[in-house]
Amino acid sequence: MGLGDKIKNKAQEASGKIKESVGDATNNEDLQAEGVKDQAAAKTKQAGEAVKDAAKDVRDDFSK
Repeated sequence: MGLGDKIKNKAQEASGKIKESVGDATNNEDLQAEGVKDQAAAKTKQAGEAVKDAAKDVRDDFSK
């Protein structure tokens, strides 16, 4: 995973946490749900990138 992707995904996750917290504090269910959705999307992207990184590591090990 590129550094830029890691930063974007962490930023999306942090933004989601903020939205969720603000939604909770203001009883705004839509904002809270949007925050949860953003966090889930970021975590899904991070998991996908982790799989790519692991596959690259395995490929690199076999090519040695």
